[in-house]
Amino acid sequence: MTITNSQSGTNVHEVADGIYRINTPVRGEGGGFSFNQYLIEDDEALLFHTGPRKMFPWVYEAVAAVLPVARLRYIALSHVEADECGSLNQWLVAAPRSVPLCGSVAALVSIADLADRAPRALADGELLPLGKHAVRWFDTPHLPHAWECGFLTEERTATLLCGDLFTQGGTDLPAITESDILGPSEAFRHQMDYFSHSKNARALLEKLASAKPTTLACMHGSAWRGDGAQLLRALADALSA
Repeated sequence: MTITNSQSGTNVHEVADGIYRINTPVRGEGGGFSFNQYLIEDDEALLFHTGPRKMFPWVYEAVAAVLPVARLRYIALSHVEADECGSLNQWLVAAPRSVPLCGSVAALVSIADLADRAPRALADGELLPLGKHAVRWFDTPHLPHAWECGFLTEERTATLLCGDLFTQGGTDLPAITESDILGPSEAFRHQMDYFSHSKNARALLEKLASAKPTTLACMHGSAWRGDGAQLLRALADALSA
């Protein structure tokens, strides 16, 4: 792990081949919280989650520690929320070749208006080559929240960029773990219920499980390595209960 800003504690760790977790801990009551972005280093480099607008300088430093920021081609988001796309337009200035990347619903209802450049909208199941890597978009409306919500899988490394699924509180967590994250994430969900409880949750989680991910790139807390399909099905069981 490399610390790129000593004041904020922002750090970078490679969690899969060519995929970097950028983490900023925010200390506070209840053990604090953390914000992660994921950078895919490739010919068409991609950043998933921008981080909130005020964190932009820290995340910029972290990206720059891996590759020249101007090389970024896609600034991607799961859904419209400050930690997903709060600094989107700042990234579009910093990386002149870049465009927003999101699902078709997000492009239609928000990003085409909010962003300073037109978005590249992905259909459900669409594959986007980046070079050595390729990402596939999955629509997951209302899972865990927002009509426009969706996730990316990186096919070569079997990494699921799973956004707010498996959110873990706290700041003193490893960059990647093989330990249980379902228990801590369910405890966090019961404390602060941020799920919309879609009637289609199990079917959507099964769609994600069909990609057979072996790395789960969580937006808050540790990334996770193991049988991702089994863990996604366990989450479906927990939500049903």
